Amino acid sequence: MTALHDVEQACTDMTAQGQPVTFTAIAARTGLSRATLYRQEPLKAIIDEHRAHQREARTLSGLTTEIGHLRTAVEAIAATVKHHEEQIRRLNRRTT
Repeated sequence: MTALHDVEQACTDMTAQGQPVTFTAIAARTGLSRATLYRQEPLKAIIDEHRAHQREARTLSGLTTEIGHLRTAVEAIAATVKHHEEQIRRLNRRTT
């Protein structure tokens, strides 16, 4: 499993069990350090999104916060995809 999947699953499980989603709790459940959760933007965005859902149940400010977190997550994913595309192009140039 990937760290992204593990964090998402831990957040989903905690929300379903009515437990507060915190960086400390997610770190304990996943075995990742809190520093890693804070530094890796996609992981941080997932946790922040789940925390926002717990705090603000579909209010306008809650939706605004959620959109901001989703935008951050999409930007992080786009950067990763761009990086992978560049790697593929470099590898293709080497083989041709």
